[in-house]
Amino acid sequence: MESIKQIFRIGHGPSSSHTMGPMRAAGIFLERNATAARFQVTLYGSLAATGKGHMTDQAIVEVLEPIAPTIILWEPKIFLPFHPNGMIFESFNAGGHPLEKWTVYSIGGGTLANEDFNELKTQEIYQMSTIREIQEWCQKKGYSYWEYVEQCEGPEIWDYLAEVWEIMQEAIQHGLDTEGAIPGGLGLRRKACDYLIRAKGYGSNIRSRGLVYAYALAVSEENACSGRIVTAPTCGSCGVLPAVLFHLKESHDFRESRILKALATAGLFGNVVRTNASVSGAEVGCQGEIGVACAMAAAAANQLFGGTAAQIEYAAEMGLEHYLGLTCDPVCGLVQIPCIERNAFAAARALDANTYSQFSDGRHRVSFDQVVEVMRQTGKDLFSLYKETSEGGLAGLSEMNE
Repeated sequence: MESIKQIFRIGHGPSSSHTMGPMRAAGIFLERNATAARFQVTLYGSLAATGKGHMTDQAIVEVLEPIAPTIILWEPKIFLPFHPNGMIFESFNAGGHPLEKWTVYSIGGGTLANEDFNELKTQEIYQMSTIREIQEWCQKKGYSYWEYVEQCEGPEIWDYLAEVWEIMQEAIQHGLDTEGAIPGGLGLRRKACDYLIRAKGYGSNIRSRGLVYAYALAVSEENACSGRIVTAPTCGSCGVLPAVLFHLKESHDFRESRILKALATAGLFGNVVRTNASVSGAEVGCQGEIGVACAMAAAAANQLFGGTAAQIEYAAEMGLEHYLGLTCDPVCGLVQIPCIERNAFAAARALDANTYSQFSDGRHRVSFDQVVEVMRQTGKDLFSLYKETSEGGLAGLSEMNE
């Protein structure tokens, strides 16, 4: 496996696969074609189907247009063979003659790949790529998951995670302080501020849950408004882990060093899924985004409360298991309905998974790795309508799209 930095990517929303990835691809293509007189970019499959809602065209044009005029073409019915999120970049000289044609795919989490290269398969720094192997190592050595991360990544990982945590907290604070409508045409208003105020009016139990909702909504709404966030593991699921960690920090006064260790553990579990299955909604549905985010947050919470390696694994397993089969069906292709609410509910479910696991000794029948494989196969079997095409599921409700 490569660095957990690939799980925690810093950037702007609303989508890691539809905004971050295409913007990065445009930057790479521009470096090779800085003297071009014109650009043309064709978007295919899921990328084209929901790209306008995710501002894919704006992300690409923002990079290329300052250099030369750029045309964006949409082909939502054509799926290139490598991945549903296909792009073809073309450059031309002043005489209209082609300079370069480059096919590339945004495969989730802001990562790029094609038949010649794959960012998933570069800079392998983890020898073990399953939780079973890592858990056995932890139990044999008496270590925890975060110590395996430190051993593989080096001590410099803590500086990176400190930056990640700072940006996560900034997204929460800015999201709580900002009101108004979310752009995109659905007329959806920001709710985080209202949820925060209402939560503070309740007793301890409801107050606690309301605060978690507010924190998750704050980050998810920031993402929907193209704010600066951290993928965890994607933009569409970026509110879950920050909400859980911020809530536990505020309610239990955990030191930052413990929060960073929990982040490392969360990143490790997300990395295992990314390596052995996928975190792309276009490839496996929302189970690969919100389900993985829930698993990461559950593992992080359990780490904070001193869970054993087995208990942490159990919490993560439950977090993902109960999202198996979840479709990716954003209304109008926007990362708003049902995505924002899913972040709030997944944060609450992650805390429940942590609590349930804490009551156990960590022993259970179905392992995290098995659930990851089931998730991969389930995603493969899902009809394409339910994988970020904006045609099936909730996205297919005509009255919501009018």
